[in-house]
Amino acid sequence: MPWKQLHRHVGLGLGLLVLLLALTGLALALEPVRSHAAAGGNASPALDLPTLAQRVQEEITGVEEIRRQPAGTLVVYAFNGEQAQAWRIDPASAQVLGPYQPGLLPRWVKNLHRQLLLGDTGRWLAATAAAAMWLLSVSGWVLLRRRMGGWRHLYGRVQGSATQRLHVQWGRWALPVLLLSSSAALIMAAATQGWLDTESALDGAAPVSQVQGPARPPQALTALHAYRMQDLEALRFPSATDPMQNWQIRTRQGQGWVDRYSGTLLAWKAASPSQQLYRWARWLHTGESSLLWTIVLALSSAATLVLGYSGLRLWRDASKLATAPSTIAHNSPAAQAETLIFVASEGGSTWGFARALHLALVSQGQRVHSAALEHFNDYAATRRILILAATYGDGQAPYHARHVLNLLAQRPAASVPVAVLGFGDRQYPRFCGFADKLAQCLAARGWPRLLPWEGIHQQSPQEFARWGRNLGQALGQTLALDYCPPLPAMHRFTLVQRDDYTCPGAEPTVVLHLQASPPDTALPAFDGGDLLGVLPPGQHVPRYYSLASRQADGAAQICVRLVPGGECSSFLHRLQVGETLQAFVRPNPRFALPHGRSPVLLIGAGTGIAPLVGLIRARHQRPMHLFVGARHPAHDLFFGEELQAWLAGGQLTRLHTAFSRVAPGRYVQDLLHEESTSIAALLAQGAQVRVCGSLAMAHAVEQVLQGILIRQGQSLQDLKEAQRYVEDVF
Repeated sequence: MPWKQLHRHVGLGLGLLVLLLALTGLALALEPVRSHAAAGGNASPALDLPTLAQRVQEEITGVEEIRRQPAGTLVVYAFNGEQAQAWRIDPASAQVLGPYQPGLLPRWVKNLHRQLLLGDTGRWLAATAAAAMWLLSVSGWVLLRRRMGGWRHLYGRVQGSATQRLHVQWGRWALPVLLLSSSAALIMAAATQGWLDTESALDGAAPVSQVQGPARPPQALTALHAYRMQDLEALRFPSATDPMQNWQIRTRQGQGWVDRYSGTLLAWKAASPSQQLYRWARWLHTGESSLLWTIVLALSSAATLVLGYSGLRLWRDASKLATAPSTIAHNSPAAQAETLIFVASEGGSTWGFARALHLALVSQGQRVHSAALEHFNDYAATRRILILAATYGDGQAPYHARHVLNLLAQRPAASVPVAVLGFGDRQYPRFCGFADKLAQCLAARGWPRLLPWEGIHQQSPQEFARWGRNLGQALGQTLALDYCPPLPAMHRFTLVQRDDYTCPGAEPTVVLHLQASPPDTALPAFDGGDLLGVLPPGQHVPRYYSLASRQADGAAQICVRLVPGGECSSFLHRLQVGETLQAFVRPNPRFALPHGRSPVLLIGAGTGIAPLVGLIRARHQRPMHLFVGARHPAHDLFFGEELQAWLAGGQLTRLHTAFSRVAPGRYVQDLLHEESTSIAALLAQGAQVRVCGSLAMAHAVEQVLQGILIRQGQSLQDLKEAQRYVEDVF
């Protein structure tokens, strides 16, 4: 079973049981923290073991045993007549601190954690949950390594949705701890079932003293002086009524018997490897003897709850998007189908488009078979092959299709024409990179081309419908592909302020300030540069706008230029203060700035200034240089007052402006030419570059920066591959 399926099936099948043990484990971790705090209150050094034993014997009647708790608390167990007693004592003076009474609630929680209050059956279930956590930890490590591009990048910047980032960020530090803790739990379960020997008794009967006479007091027992208090686990006193009994001591190193008459060591049984293993497992799983490790375990238990929540959300989101081939109606046998549709999808969303294409072709009377791309093949009845391929990460194949390029390179071409449609995001340098590689590989092998390969940006329904019309023309049919992928959870926003900008000879622009509106009580999480997907009334396709603010700023700000005939921009320009709209946040992690002190070069024009303002608002402690273009300083320099305030306060290092409607009429690329020397210095210092605006502006900026970089022996592609150059263009 592939790692992803193993991780998912184990999580869904045993997730509730794992979460129950994580919740009880979190509760149990608080008890050692309390015990450590109580035990650490006395700063005086502890008495040596013989002195402690003697004082206890003098202080408490009928003492039977001194036991040292993992947190360091000393407990004396005694019988006063027929009455069993337990006392806490001060290790520095042997004085009685009070009765020892373990809390009923911790004992109940411990039983729930160990056996689910079900006895032996519960122990087996708890062991199963530990095994499930072990499998989830191992498979999670493998999936993390794959997602982050190898072990070297494991703790690098995380991309993806907010839920994906939450799952990865918590998982990559918690999984090592969870792997150790679950491995220890399995060892402890083996000991409970008797599969691991943890007893330290001698073979045969306990040793008997060969010396007669009066019993020595503890301080006169020479052998006891060899043991340290910090190693003590238990010291058992000999019975006053049984002269054959001797002192019995148990430490981390093993168990010994001390002659009550001579004070010498009668016998010693060193801890076996299995006992040492059990002690290590107990320490790793409970952390009882280490305050720091106890806190780490408590945090990892809390992380399990976060991972369970985020994992369930990811599964739910994928389930909404995924459409497995077996669930597609009218899926003809492959050998009988005229049209074969092969799909490569990482998260499942591409299957939704494949299903729409499949049903549209079936409605035209075709026999169609859809399958995953790794099953690529052709048959006698095959007349055409359509490939819908998503790109994972920066140009990578979805995991299930990782071997497809090698497969295609080894098989001969057929006379069947092929069309490749890619799904990706233009923010990535290798937009639809996997689909591009597929198309090149098929062409190199001699497969006929039904249509030129195309890439769809951000699952655009409009681009998919247009591609469907082109496919229909190639087939001599009318093909209508009306499919819109499911939208994320929507939030209601209220307009609380609008700043209108009117520039003569240009369409008006408005900056909207939006706040959460009931039933939403707070803004969803977002950062500057993330996207707000706005859904106009009666529409099903969102329009995305870059956010010029962060959640911490208290409002979601977007900058909207009116597009003649544009449904969404017209709706937003008509929106008045107090009115509401439906929208959702789409993370844009690639546009975010990584941690570091390197300078930042922000380049934008028009409404493209919005995400750059969002980055400036984040108050990064690094030099920030803004190059911005507009038409006129008095009419459409958006956020102008804020920019001047940030410049005066040092939040913005330098501000460069160019205005096309003011003589001599300059554009942002002209600013870059003029400041090429300072820009070269910034790039040499490792500057992060963020560009936002029109596609034409971005191309002009690329040409200028490429010329600067060439003189330094670099290229723009180098910056893109290092993720130092990121565009958000429209």
